[in-house]
Amino acid sequence: MELRQLSYFVAVAEELHFGRAAARMCIAQPALSTQVQALEKHLGVQLLHRTTRKVELTRAGEVFYDRCIRILGDISLSTELARSADGKGSREIRIGTIYPATIGVLPSFLSRIARKCPGIRIHTASGSTGGIIRSIEAGQLNLGFIRPVENIGSLRFFSISHERYLLAVQKDSPLAAMEDVGIEDLRDQKIISFSRSNLSYTERYFAEKFEEHDLTGRVAYSCDDTFSMVSLVSAGLGVGFVPEWTRDLPNRSIELKKVRGVDLKIGLGVAWNKEDPTAGRDDIIDIARSLARPAGRGLRAA
Repeated sequence: MELRQLSYFVAVAEELHFGRAAARMCIAQPALSTQVQALEKHLGVQLLHRTTRKVELTRAGEVFYDRCIRILGDISLSTELARSADGKGSREIRIGTIYPATIGVLPSFLSRIARKCPGIRIHTASGSTGGIIRSIEAGQLNLGFIRPVENIGSLRFFSISHERYLLAVQKDSPLAAMEDVGIEDLRDQKIISFSRSNLSYTERYFAEKFEEHDLTGRVAYSCDDTFSMVSLVSAGLGVGFVPEWTRDLPNRSIELKKVRGVDLKIGLGVAWNKEDPTAGRDDIIDIARSLARPAGRGLRAA
């Protein structure tokens, strides 16, 4: 078994397509297929179920994929530890981010990192909070801008800001003309919610808040992201809570309203593996901490 075979298998497992995996690994597709087949022969199990239309992981493939991620992550971490022990700095920092951070704190963080460490390569990847945490634990990412989590094991997290959510209503809606909107004004409205099927931090948060304010029964539509929410509200299908930064969207046909007695804020912070010498560098953590903003200030604040 060779390490490159593990990398090839991981690429196929994540792409579920031999052509895309081959392009990702910069190798010819027949050569990639041969290496994966050799790996399966060595293990004595089938890792992938192949048909002419799709590629799927077998149960053995799912288990082996998880182990490969950890093995490759350990090797990457071991490399950085060895370089750190020899007094050599990291050559690359890999950052995971949920979408709200990409238009808020991430640009500021990247510019400060670039000034502080001009020789370092930077790679960013988007994802969910859960996916970014798994990648940090596996050594695939050094830092992650995510929703709040607990410090568990080697995972460390600190909060840097809170994102305020306001009620979005269509400009022609009677609610748009009201100076004071209360929770009782929403009881005859169709509410658009983030989809609970994704089970992200934001979706769980709003599901709990709607339950708390007895609005769950008014949810008529759901969507996966903020821009879809804005589109549905703009189309007049209902009302929904969106982050305050949507106020700056061009050509928007919505109004943002505060709802009396409802204060919706979702935290954002930085997570890292305390054993990772790249993420554990004081200068990088200090730069991340410098992004912290007092409660109540939005992610788009100056």
